[in-house]
Amino acid sequence: MKFQELYNELTQSTEIIRAMLHGVSQQDAQLKKSSKVWSILEVTCHLYDEEREDFREHLDFILHRQDEEWHPIATEAWVTERKYNQQDFNKMKSKFFREREKSFVWLRSLKNANWNIKYRTKWRLMTAGDMFTSWVAHDNLHIRQLTELRRRLIEQKTKPYKIQYAGDW
Repeated sequence: MKFQELYNELTQSTEIIRAMLHGVSQQDAQLKKSSKVWSILEVTCHLYDEEREDFREHLDFILHRQDEEWHPIATEAWVTERKYNQQDFNKMKSKFFREREKSFVWLRSLKNANWNIKYRTKWRLMTAGDMFTSWVAHDNLHIRQLTELRRRLIEQKTKPYKIQYAGDW
């Protein structure tokens, strides 16, 4: 695994996410096509919770806290339980980027990490490398999701004009 290259990817994806959230109003952030599709605000809250309670925390479990019990996450349930779509969008953006900065500081502090060390949860056997690379890939999943949501906003704001000339979507 090329840690520095993946770390750089994480820093770059953070800036992409920052740009994708920039200029979005509270109202636009809460817009939902249906109850089954997340809003931009829900994606932002999810990223914040994952940053604090999943990736950094669980990578630390694998690397340094093998004797502790892995705590489960409930990403789908948290959307409603934590009332994601009722949160203040600007506050949630700030909270996510603060947590991401804490993650960068923590990741830079890792010296000679054993990326092959394994941790068995109730659900799977996972290495530290699996967790870190999943963290990096997770950003791309939500960048794709945010791209779809921003496209939907553009479609709504440009009515009655058609945007087909832009190309197939």
